[in-house]
Amino acid sequence: MNNTEIILTPDGYKRLEEELESLRTVRRKEVAERIKEALSFGDITENSEYDDAKQEQAFMEGRIFYLEKTLRNARVLEEDEISAEKVGIGSIVLLRDLEYNEELEYTIVSSAEANPNDNKISNTSPVGKAISGQPVGSVVEVSVPAGTLKYEILGIRA
Repeated sequence: MNNTEIILTPDGYKRLEEELESLRTVRRKEVAERIKEALSFGDITENSEYDDAKQEQAFMEGRIFYLEKTLRNARVLEEDEISAEKVGIGSIVLLRDLEYNEELEYTIVSSAEANPNDNKISNTSPVGKAISGQPVGSVVEVSVPAGTLKYEILGIRA
């Protein structure tokens, strides 16, 4: 990750801060305790508990580094920067899937906040790219491996 600005919603910034704090204070201690316990078993050359704990520690330290850098380069989006006229980061968008006539609602966020399980999609995802900058009433096509999806933008909220 380079040092380019990362735009985050206020909620996203807070969640990343909370995750970082938890990793630094709680998880580091837990993993250190696991390593200490695994070392007490003796020979570490064939100690799977030790290997697992060290792998977890490496992953966790990588995540801490990523979060620190993300938050350092973050710019928190102000509410008046979120438009209800055109889709952008922070917009809550109501779409109609024209093939299945289903309505879908997504919040557009940066890739650092994206979580499809919470209907938060990145502005750099295929759907995010296709709808970014579009007003209500637009019909967009999204190329995906399975073909082309068509969505109509029914509404935008800030």
